[in-house]
Amino acid sequence: MRDFKTVCVVGMGYIGLPTCAIFASRGLKVLGVDVNQSVVERVNRGEVHIVEPDLDGLIQKVVSNGNLRAALKPETSDAYIIAVPTPMTEDHRPDTTYVYAAARSIAPVLKKGDLVVLESTSPVGTTRSMCKELATLRPDLSFPTSAGEDADVLVAYSPERVLPGKVLTELVQNDRSVGGLSRKSSEATGLLYSSFLTGELFLTSAEAAELVKLSENAFRDVNIAFANELASVCTHLKINVWEVIELANRHPRVNILQPGPGVGGHCIAVDPYFIIDAAPKQSQLMARARKINSARPQAVVDEIKSVLDPKKKQTVACLGLAFKPNIDDLRESPAVEVVRLLHEAGIAHKIIASEPHTDTLPPQLQGLGIEFRDALTAIDRADVVVLLVDHRHFNFIDPEALSNKKLIDTRGLWTWKKSRKSDARLVA
Repeated sequence: MRDFKTVCVVGMGYIGLPTCAIFASRGLKVLGVDVNQSVVERVNRGEVHIVEPDLDGLIQKVVSNGNLRAALKPETSDAYIIAVPTPMTEDHRPDTTYVYAAARSIAPVLKKGDLVVLESTSPVGTTRSMCKELATLRPDLSFPTSAGEDADVLVAYSPERVLPGKVLTELVQNDRSVGGLSRKSSEATGLLYSSFLTGELFLTSAEAAELVKLSENAFRDVNIAFANELASVCTHLKINVWEVIELANRHPRVNILQPGPGVGGHCIAVDPYFIIDAAPKQSQLMARARKINSARPQAVVDEIKSVLDPKKKQTVACLGLAFKPNIDDLRESPAVEVVRLLHEAGIAHKIIASEPHTDTLPPQLQGLGIEFRDALTAIDRADVVVLLVDHRHFNFIDPEALSNKKLIDTRGLWTWKKSRKSDARLVA
């Protein structure tokens, strides 16, 4: 089995850049590739373009010691990891354009003995289809789809399963599925990731590994939908949903997730559609969960409307735009959608948005007359305060600043988590 010394990672986003850093920290020579020249230049200066704890220091270290550099195009390496986005189209179909573009970019530099690993979340069958594309582009080399165990180039699928905010830890500690298009492909991929992995490796087929990744995120989406539907029930019945969930979760076999303004990010809000698209009749629960979670931003806007005084010109402050706490990732963020829908509804005289992890409004909110301010300024100027993301920053806001405001707390930060009393128990 080949001893990997050089790795080329195509895509330096929220997964690709930490992957570059981890491999480089283990002594491998890593080339990070990205089509964005600004990203390439920043990485080569030892800088990061995303918010992820401890990543900046690690990138600075591996760039300064020469183990990581960045470029616009792939170069000859022992292994190639494709970690590019797989978005969805407007009609909720998977878009694998970037995957095939990445495959085309590495094809000219492939040689006998190389390993290609797709990490991007992908529809079932993408790895095999990508491999056939590579075989067409490089007829001088053999691939597992035709040559099996005797292939010149090995190909596998091995998805990440990390939590934003804990990526560097979970890349190393979490178990990983490896789906090779041949046994040798799986074993080589396992050897490559063993350079840093402390979690277990589980070998399976490429198609099974692809579905495993999709299933993990679809499972969470369905469970979040249950929490969000329960929140709607509690609103209708005028019961505190946070208290209901906390007490229900004291059952040893119950673990209800937390409701919120919707589901965001590039995984949970997107991946279920890849399954739904492939098997629509067999995935009705997943489809229903998607509808429930996608409807949550409009439900928040409806709640805002219910507390606004139509006879007054009132200002609404929306706190948090990221898709989850303590990161800067705004992809598919329900908080952004709430602000957009609020503007579209025209029910607020002025909208002020605040997001401590970014410097400007996201593109879809620019040019709409929405102000972008720090949280305290936003609160001070607002009649209605809407908490959309429970960032740590908002934990330190003095309750006095909210005392004369109408409050809509979609995360329960102020209305339950900070106010619950330790003596709210019966003691025999």
